[in-house]
Amino acid sequence: MPTNKFSGLRDNYSLLGEKNKILVANRGEIPIRIFRTAHELSLRTIAIYSHEDKLSLHRSKADESYVIGKEGEFTPVGAYLAIDEIINIAKRHGVDFIHPGYGFLSENSEFADKVIKAGITWIGPPPEVIESVGDKVSARNLAAKADVPTVPGTPGPIETVEQAEAFVKEYGYPVIVKAAYGGGGRGMRVVREGEDIADAFQRARSEAVTAFGNGTCFIERFLNKPKHIEVQLLADKYGNVVHLFERDCSVQRRHQKVVEVAPALTLPIEVRNAILTDAVKLAKVAGYQNAGTAEFLVDDQNRHYFIEINPRIQVEHTITEEITGIDIVSAQIQIAAGASLEDLGLLQDRITTKGFAIQCRITTEDPYKNFQPDTGKLEVYRSAGGNGVRLDGGNVYVGAIISPHYDSMLVKCTCSGSTYEIVRRKMLRALIEFRIRGVKTNIPFLITLLTNPVFIDGSYWTTFIDDTPELFTVIKSRNRGQKILNYLADIAVNGPQVKGQSSLPKLTSNPIVPVLHDENKNVIDVNNTPPAGWRQVLLEQGPEGFAKEVRKFDGTLIMDTTWRDAHQSLLATRIRTYDLATIAPTTAHALSNAFALECWGGATFDVAMRFLNEDPWERLRTLRKLVPNIPFQMLLRGANGVAYSSLPDNAIDHFVAQAKENGVDIFRVFDALNDLEQLKVGVDAVKKAGGVVEATVCYSGDMLQPGKKYNLDYYLEITDKIVKMGTHILGIKDMAGTLKPGAAKLLVGSIRAKYPDLPIHVHSHDSAGTAVTSMVACALAGADVVDVATNSMSGLTSQGSVNAFLASVDGTINTGVDAKKVTELDAYWAEVRLLYSGFDADLKGPDPEVYDHEIPGGQLTNLLFQAQQLGLGEQWNETKRAYKEANELLGDIVKVTPTSKVVGDLAQFMVTNKLTSDDVKRLANSLDFPDSVMDFFEGLMGQPYGGFPEPLRTDILKGKRKKLTTRPGLELAPFDLPKIKEELEARFDDIDECDVASYNMYPKVYEDFRKVYEEFGDLSVIPTKNFLAPPAIGEEIEIHIEKGKSLIVKFQAIGTLNKENGTREVYFEMNGESRKIVVNDRAQKVETIAKPKVDAHDPFQVGAPMAGVIVEVKVHKGSLIKKGQPVAILSAMKMEMVISATADGIVQQVLVNDGEAVDASDLLVVLEDDTLITGDKQ
Repeated sequence: MPTNKFSGLRDNYSLLGEKNKILVANRGEIPIRIFRTAHELSLRTIAIYSHEDKLSLHRSKADESYVIGKEGEFTPVGAYLAIDEIINIAKRHGVDFIHPGYGFLSENSEFADKVIKAGITWIGPPPEVIESVGDKVSARNLAAKADVPTVPGTPGPIETVEQAEAFVKEYGYPVIVKAAYGGGGRGMRVVREGEDIADAFQRARSEAVTAFGNGTCFIERFLNKPKHIEVQLLADKYGNVVHLFERDCSVQRRHQKVVEVAPALTLPIEVRNAILTDAVKLAKVAGYQNAGTAEFLVDDQNRHYFIEINPRIQVEHTITEEITGIDIVSAQIQIAAGASLEDLGLLQDRITTKGFAIQCRITTEDPYKNFQPDTGKLEVYRSAGGNGVRLDGGNVYVGAIISPHYDSMLVKCTCSGSTYEIVRRKMLRALIEFRIRGVKTNIPFLITLLTNPVFIDGSYWTTFIDDTPELFTVIKSRNRGQKILNYLADIAVNGPQVKGQSSLPKLTSNPIVPVLHDENKNVIDVNNTPPAGWRQVLLEQGPEGFAKEVRKFDGTLIMDTTWRDAHQSLLATRIRTYDLATIAPTTAHALSNAFALECWGGATFDVAMRFLNEDPWERLRTLRKLVPNIPFQMLLRGANGVAYSSLPDNAIDHFVAQAKENGVDIFRVFDALNDLEQLKVGVDAVKKAGGVVEATVCYSGDMLQPGKKYNLDYYLEITDKIVKMGTHILGIKDMAGTLKPGAAKLLVGSIRAKYPDLPIHVHSHDSAGTAVTSMVACALAGADVVDVATNSMSGLTSQGSVNAFLASVDGTINTGVDAKKVTELDAYWAEVRLLYSGFDADLKGPDPEVYDHEIPGGQLTNLLFQAQQLGLGEQWNETKRAYKEANELLGDIVKVTPTSKVVGDLAQFMVTNKLTSDDVKRLANSLDFPDSVMDFFEGLMGQPYGGFPEPLRTDILKGKRKKLTTRPGLELAPFDLPKIKEELEARFDDIDECDVASYNMYPKVYEDFRKVYEEFGDLSVIPTKNFLAPPAIGEEIEIHIEKGKSLIVKFQAIGTLNKENGTREVYFEMNGESRKIVVNDRAQKVETIAKPKVDAHDPFQVGAPMAGVIVEVKVHKGSLIKKGQPVAILSAMKMEMVISATADGIVQQVLVNDGEAVDASDLLVVLEDDTLITGDKQ
């Protein structure tokens, strides 16, 4: 009983008689293509494979498959060049036909001869014909016999560099060095004037030997912008030849075809006819048999030149099949079996074309890295399909290993249709349908190519890709799903990695968005456009008109700080965009009459990148779209921007301009020392950008205490200067919560009496438990706006409760806010507080000691956390005492970020090192103070009121730093913003002015953020419960990546530890498809030695672009090299590539040797910036 019910199906239907077994001496896509036709002809098929190819798909597509040689006997490529072994396999297994495919031995006359002598039918031209046309030198002789024009070149092969130089001397540049045997772009080098002909000749020879086993080369003149036209030929054994019309193969890179079109769109009819006639003439003169291709160049004057005849089937034969309806492989097999063209119905007058066809070669090449071939495992493969789409693939299935040993082509996509434009659009659709993950592909480049105007009109030429740099500005595949899985897998194995998280969330579900009701208890649809608010006033009347309307308002407005300072104070600034965006539409309705939402700037800016791996600009843009009616306020640190020290003035101007453009309306501008010169930098920047200026005086301590340095006169003097400077609104910022109700009444009342038309906005913290009372006092004294926070995010180190404030002024002061809606809104934040419980400082109540130690609210939470991290948690009371002493040592300064950090750092330094104030003074010059303390005393944060404490300042700085006596920004050269953007564009994708602004503020933080983004993508779309906690087995997570597009992710399992490399496999389903992610288990120690990997963002590190073998190291330690200079030659994918230096420098380390195998991204060479050594850096 047969084991296979299909085993006898073909036995009685063979079209070729008793000869019914065919072997394809090739691998990958072409054997599969040939097997399909062979099966249609009722032939049995045999595949051969190297040991490295044992998992290759062509094995399973054949009826039988056999390995080539013993393991280790042949190299991966050498196995497919092992003529005698392949023929022995064929003889042992009764093979009747051998088809060579393309590449490897397809043009080897010795192979053809031995096949025939072994009594096996060779599917291809006879050996002598291969000799006469197969190499390019012989082809030139053939052209001379047939009186067909050729490009000027050497009459025969050349052996020496001197011969190459002699040809150049006679014919001039440009020239092209070509391997006489082979194709596919290998063994070819174009040399232009000023380039090294000797090096190009040697490289071409070396590459030809590696790829084809023969290093014979010749040289010919290189034509300017020619088209590459080839004619498909079929010839039988009886002298009959037909053409199947032409293909335009001009779109090439490295002389390797990328996209092919049939028929040629722009070829004049008379030129086409002449080429077709010459192609048939050449085949007849050569006595050609079977399938072949006559190749021509057509110059810019429509003169055609014969190049060669390829005595084999071509990769791009599919497009000819699509426009003629002729199966070329079937014709090959039947011609080899003895059929005539007439037998096959292939007469020239019957062969016609219909429509157009385009083929794109989809390869594992990275267009962002100069098309370096990529290797790895196919993690995802979804192909295109539909009407007019044909796919010819090799090893394309999930789990397939893409090896460095072979050609980088994955699949050929061929589209056909009635017109060129229809086919072009169909190909674009097909390319977009593909989903390939695990290896890089050239699909983004192909899409860019097909949408280029030159491709659209068909006027491309052979160097079109090289001559068109804009083609390399490609749309990068975002690969969002796979990157998100990488993060979920990492957190599943290694746990949450957000710094400061002490426990998993207490809330294990997503917070519920509450329902709002109107005054009639009807449900409000928050998806509708929210009511007009104060932002509409601002947009209609501008900053000055807006300020006047605020002042005219009969009552006191509120600003909600929940989106910024409240969570900065209580939850270490860790609230994510996801949770803000979720509640944003509801907030737009509930707080439609609020003065503003404080939502951006200050610590939220760098924390978004530093710890949450989010883009703060994208947060701003997202929230702005969702809340169009309420003004957004940000915190701007004067001349520091949102950084912790001064920056050049143009960096501040640039940053503020981007903030205004992307959604900020009101800028609360302050200086930590109330240094008005520093403050003015920020104020002027806001004025230039067209924003609302809220110049702010920072309040410090209790001004009611007698003898206090910062008293009422001081604050009124600062106010006078701010008013003179020019501001739309006056801000009063009480960071520590030390503004007592009596002081609030006195301060606000005094300013209001002096400046009746000036809008006043007061900010405080509830550290002492008096914030609501103080804000009521401010409102009664004439403040126009006070800051509050939603109930569940208020109190302690945050702001006062919004509902407590509303209740306190109910019936006496109008706020324009509906307390019921505010209460409904707070239900969401009660759950959010539980979601972020791992960051909650868990303070138990107010701290009236704040009037003594004066620690700002937000800093008190952070300082407690930092003390615990440093092991000082048990000494918290000592830390608070040291904070007061540190403040006195510094001269009793205003304590607002970043000066509050200086006090905190000095306090922790004193506690850690058990130093008293006297110790600090006595040992000042010998202590290694924190950088922030050194920056303060140098003057980088501005000039404190009353000056620096002396002689402490002198003692601390002596021999270490200079003293600044002017504004720090005056000492700084302006940033070269276009250059910074250019440098960022060279390192990262999709750079805009916001990226430049981020980099200017926090270079290292921004760089680290981009590295995480490259690995994990946009993490802001992941629900917070899954961002902060590992998924549960079987848990299904819905992730909305954009409008109307969601990922349904189901976590399935974590694999066992791979003890060799310390990894685990993590299993998911994503949108119903199985996915497997390999994750390093960072809790495991792996003793295997791995080569260091290159930091792709460090120009002084040179890495391997792909896996391969180092043929030659061209530098040594101490070499002085220039950017672009070769450092090594890598052989991979049957081609050699030059690895070049990425910067000028001196070679510090060489980590590889000649002949050494390397993996992709292995570090090869480390450079040192030579300008740092020579002192030439400006």
